[in-house]
Amino acid sequence: MAQLLDGKRFSKKILEEIKERCEKENLKPGLAVILVGNDPASSVYVRMKEKKCKELGFVSKGYKLDCETTEEELASLIKQLNNDPEIDGILLQLPLPPHLDSKRMLELISPEKDVDGFHPVNAGKLLTGQSAFVPCTPRGIVELLKEYSIELEGKNVVIIGRSNIVGKPLAILMLNENSTVTICHSRTKNLKNVCSKADILVAAIGKPYFVSGDFVKEGAIVVDVGVNRVDSVESGERLFGKGSEKVEKIKEKGYVLVGDVNFEEAYLKASYITPVPGGVGPLTIAMLMKNTLESHLKRVKK
Repeated sequence: MAQLLDGKRFSKKILEEIKERCEKENLKPGLAVILVGNDPASSVYVRMKEKKCKELGFVSKGYKLDCETTEEELASLIKQLNNDPEIDGILLQLPLPPHLDSKRMLELISPEKDVDGFHPVNAGKLLTGQSAFVPCTPRGIVELLKEYSIELEGKNVVIIGRSNIVGKPLAILMLNENSTVTICHSRTKNLKNVCSKADILVAAIGKPYFVSGDFVKEGAIVVDVGVNRVDSVESGERLFGKGSEKVEKIKEKGYVLVGDVNFEEAYLKASYITPVPGGVGPLTIAMLMKNTLESHLKRVKK
């Protein structure tokens, strides 16, 4: 049975170190968060980020814009924050309403304040081995594995998912650690067979319980990036079986959060595994705070 990779505990350690340093050196990193529209999940994430900023003593500026906001209005705000001396990081919460061009808006953020690591300049620097802001979730995954003294060099890493937010940057980070990396996606043939050879298997596709125990090699390390809300009994019974504990939770709470990995099956075969919730999720916010602090240090040391 697997040992849990406790992202919640590790993120708490990171945040305590950040707070201690800010207090000791009288640092005031600033983070601006822009939310456009009323997406419920996005609203929750924004509140969590603002709460963490206040706990750490960061300058926190939140901007909640109407869903009818135009590109010109959003662009004007981003340019204003690019020039704001109190702000070291700008976070544009995705997804944006359909009429807004996410790619164009993200590219307006100054690369020096792109603490999400999504700007093409930072993506290019990461690819070419230069110092850059790294997307928060991939950075958190690598740091979590290192926290548990898991050797990455020479390991066969299989990543399911090729997004610009997780899959692609994580592949580069793993290559930088001298791992051998395979990226799988919806067109990959014999997916289960490819995954079953992985020393480290990362699932980042947004499909609840997609990765069954058959995908997992005995003794593999399993990192589950997915956070999926299952909120119907019918879906729960199909995924987890009638009368299961998770189905009962859906009946009681109205929903249950699960990962992309069938945890119960993978847990029996893996050597290490991240839980959902409490695995990768908390580290994403911790890395955002870490990136913001690093941005601030670059600015004040110029």
